[in-house]
Amino acid sequence: QVQLVESGGGLVQAGGSLRLSCAASGRTFSSYAMGWFRQAPGKEREFVAAISGSGGRTFYADFVKGRFTISRDSAKNTVYLQMNSLKPEDTAVYYCAADPAGTSTIVAGNAGSWGQGTQVTVSS
Repeated sequence: QVQLVESGGGLVQAGGSLRLSCAASGRTFSSYAMGWFRQAPGKEREFVAAISGSGGRTFYADFVKGRFTISRDSAKNTVYLQMNSLKPEDTAVYYCAADPAGTSTIVAGNAGSWGQGTQVTVSS
């Protein structure tokens, strides 16, 4: 497992942007698929985006396609989620996830490592 620490959340107006970061510990970062999930109050956690260990493949939930971009920087052991055109319904706690088994495991919500979450609030 790796230790994950998210940052970058905050309060933003609708239409604005935020970039979330997830710093991972360990020297095997490039072998881990990474992803982002979110959970709004009273709702179940849902998949947002995933990226392969090499960074060559990305996957997105339909509701963020064209607005959010996931990327990774192996030199910094960090994965990012650039969020543009934010909507009030994007308000949630955003969690970073990691697993060496690949993006399918991430997308299924079965990642072995999770961060503590960062709050994103979008005002109308």
